[in-house]
Amino acid sequence: MNASLGGLLALGSGYLLLLFLVALAVERHWIPTRIARHPAVYTLALGVYASAWAIYGSLELAGNAGYGYLAYYLGVAGAFLLAPVLLVPIQRMTRTYQLASLADLFAFRFRSRWVGTLITLVSLLAVLPLLALQVQTLGDTIYLMTGTASPALLALLFSALIALFAILFGARHTRLHARHDTLLAVIALESLVKLVAMLALGAFALFVVFDGPADLQAWLDGPGRAAQARVAHLDPAQWRTLLLLFFAAAFLMPHMFHITFAETLSRRTLLQAAWTLPLFLLLMALPVPLILWAAQRLGVDAGGLGTAYLAYGLSESLWLQGLVFIAGLAATSGTMVIISLALSGMILNHLVLVAHPPVDQPDLYRWLRWLRRALIVAVILGGWLFYRLVGVNHDLTTLGLAAFIGMAQCLPGMLALLYWPGANRKGMVSGLTAGVLVWLAGTWVPLLSDVPALVLLPPGLEALAGEPVWYVVTLVSLAANILTLILVSLLTPTSAGERAAAEACSVDAVIRPKRLPLVAGNGAEFKHHLARALGEEVAGREVDRALTDLGLSPLDGRPYALRRLRDRIQANLSGLMGPSVAQDIVDRHLPYRRGGLEPNDDIHFVESRLEAYRTRLTGLARELDGLRRYHRRILTRLPVGLCAFGVDDELLMWNDALAELSGIDGNSVVGSRRDGLPPPWRDLLGRVLLEHHDHLYKQPVTLAGTTRYLSLHKAELEADEEMRGGTVVLVEDHSEMKWLEDELVHAARLASIGQLAAGVAHEIGNPVTGISSLAQNLRYDTDDPEVLETATQIQQLTDRISRIVESLVGFAHGGRHVTGHPFAPVSLATLTDEALHLIHLARSGEDIRYHNRCPAGLEVKGDAQRLLQVMVNLLGNARDASTPGGEVVIDAAPESEWLHVTVTDQGHGIDERVRDHLFEPFTTTKPPGEGTGLGLPLVYSIIAEHGGQIDIDSPPPGQAKGTRIHLWLPLNPEHGERTDEPDPDR
Repeated sequence: MNASLGGLLALGSGYLLLLFLVALAVERHWIPTRIARHPAVYTLALGVYASAWAIYGSLELAGNAGYGYLAYYLGVAGAFLLAPVLLVPIQRMTRTYQLASLADLFAFRFRSRWVGTLITLVSLLAVLPLLALQVQTLGDTIYLMTGTASPALLALLFSALIALFAILFGARHTRLHARHDTLLAVIALESLVKLVAMLALGAFALFVVFDGPADLQAWLDGPGRAAQARVAHLDPAQWRTLLLLFFAAAFLMPHMFHITFAETLSRRTLLQAAWTLPLFLLLMALPVPLILWAAQRLGVDAGGLGTAYLAYGLSESLWLQGLVFIAGLAATSGTMVIISLALSGMILNHLVLVAHPPVDQPDLYRWLRWLRRALIVAVILGGWLFYRLVGVNHDLTTLGLAAFIGMAQCLPGMLALLYWPGANRKGMVSGLTAGVLVWLAGTWVPLLSDVPALVLLPPGLEALAGEPVWYVVTLVSLAANILTLILVSLLTPTSAGERAAAEACSVDAVIRPKRLPLVAGNGAEFKHHLARALGEEVAGREVDRALTDLGLSPLDGRPYALRRLRDRIQANLSGLMGPSVAQDIVDRHLPYRRGGLEPNDDIHFVESRLEAYRTRLTGLARELDGLRRYHRRILTRLPVGLCAFGVDDELLMWNDALAELSGIDGNSVVGSRRDGLPPPWRDLLGRVLLEHHDHLYKQPVTLAGTTRYLSLHKAELEADEEMRGGTVVLVEDHSEMKWLEDELVHAARLASIGQLAAGVAHEIGNPVTGISSLAQNLRYDTDDPEVLETATQIQQLTDRISRIVESLVGFAHGGRHVTGHPFAPVSLATLTDEALHLIHLARSGEDIRYHNRCPAGLEVKGDAQRLLQVMVNLLGNARDASTPGGEVVIDAAPESEWLHVTVTDQGHGIDERVRDHLFEPFTTTKPPGEGTGLGLPLVYSIIAEHGGQIDIDSPPPGQAKGTRIHLWLPLNPEHGERTDEPDPDR
């Protein structure tokens, strides 16, 4: 090779600089977001799976095992083709619980921080050979192209630049589950570079080295046949084992787990990747045999270059060798960046934070961010050290298979996590430990020393003797792992926490949390409790973030809302510092209140999850869910108010009719305790729940300023082992019925009073007329002053009796226009002056000031005598209610087609208990003997006869005391019927 060291450094540095510029363009939005977040970008980012193994290792495996190299591509294609049943459930769990790594997922499922620590250590041991493979390809290619004596140092230089890129664009966010659009775009670009470079190399081999497909086929049938015959093809069992290893690597390798689940756009994008990623890998795989055959035709010395680097022997052209180098650098840099990000997060959460919990750090976010950056550098440096100490002594296939076999030890635990709720922590740890020990003895011992693989074949597997070491180690380690996991899980008990987590992790699981109250009573108390562990600033930010995510108020004290807030905070902290540390902090500082009744399932949460997942249900589950939703809709749309309480008095349902009646949205009260409901529902529902009676009839309740009459009916739901208990309450609004009943009673009472009034007026009228006549005659029959004074008094008393009789006659006739006088224009100002003149004739109330502000010329059609009677009654009442020196104001103004008349006094006002009954006969605010209680009923009758309306404000708006009577009289009698006229009898 004849490339200069400076030229190679410039080429590699220029490529990495291009990555920096692209990352900057995405970050500054020079590249539109719709492009940066396009599903194709995510698919290409998944191409990070095609590491340096895809560029060099596949060529080496193809030279040694023929078409067995395809297992590397078909294994991951098979995993993504199973996305609906394998990857989507994992995605659901990672997004729901903010799980950013494989260790987070295992720690969450098996409820142990030590499980997360064990998975982290296994991942670290498995990934080190893969990282060393990446660095080794860098060093080897630098040496091949330049012949430099220190390729390891140059490889370290490139590793440092890659670490810098990972820190700048991958470790800016404190949360591991944050989406990195910049990083995804760069990794997608690198995948595109790899694909274009491999296709270009394949095209060069096919059309330059060979003269097209026909020439290639002729060579394969002729000179190339001998070369193909020397290749030792894999037997079917070994082929299937390789497929299994690469199948597991597709979603267990830290960098693949990170890209697949922590950076995903959506479930739909992941399902699209189920066919787009296999297509990408197919295109990556096609050039591999072409390059191998072209090198064999050219007679490239595989012993000198190494089978992995045969592409460099296709031509002495620097551009072709540069293309191969760039393809390898793209594969290496992308893999190292994502591995360092994923593994640094796992080490931080499950090793560093477990050993040194972040208790009351002054600046927690900054501390975590710098810790992670240091770990990124440590991971990449560890890969370089492993390459220097171990990798240089082994080929790429040995390093790669050691990594893939190690990561496959997590496959039994992952399958149990998804599909076997009976698996427990002890079984998983025991199985993983057994498998890892076999793997270390079979692969790491030969890597670290000249000692051959230490593999003991168990009874029944003697046929494996003489097989390749990697094959034997894979089968024995996985067999020991699986059998141990199953046996220990069956023989040991599973904790309640593991069972709950197993249900949450099962495919199509519906989580059923318990309805437990919390010690903290609202969001503000959450901040206070968490501040002891996180500090006030971090605790406040985390609680506020969770409240914003859920759309809750900091003062919301509903138990259901607080449980959701606690779960959200734990999920957010999981993304910040891992599920183990997050669970420990939340359990310690946001505990549940224990004791009391046995907690039931949180049925409202279960319903909300079913609604979220109903589109994914199939078969009988879909039918049952449809039936559930139908019954739920019946209860929700029932035209009668309905609410349901659990045995712990937590509100579980508040249907639409009750929401409309109460004016309270169900979403704002569901999950509250009964004693946390707003008035009057707390006391009203408390009575029906606590009393032994199942029915309460026509209970008066004030709703929106109006008295309503509600009937409540209770039904107890008995609890047993299979059914939840509780209470259902129906709420019926019987206000209309109560008002109709009151009107009927009132109408009957009025009819009786009317009949009595007519009879009394008739029986009293004649004697009173005779007495009045005699008193008048007595004045002319004597000059005795005492007799004359007595006659005058008798006359006054008989006049009073006559007025009372006239009122009774008027009331008995219901206010009808008994005189038969036709309506004529009446000047309101003149009418008021006349009424004031009559009021002034009385001896009382001479110190009251009256103000007639009715405009002159303002007229209304009516019976002048009857309207005068109205004004006299109203002014007399205002005078009697006023204190000495008070004022009475009469005002009038036209309003549309009505004349609005007001009579306002400054008296003491009207008692609220009397106000609603003022227009009923014999209702009066005056002392006994001073009022008949028939004046205002008669006024109401006369105003109604004129097609008008009367209303009362006491006190008037803007005044502390006094009364204002409102009259509305039609300016045009044809429009005198007002549809909004209130019923005075109510």
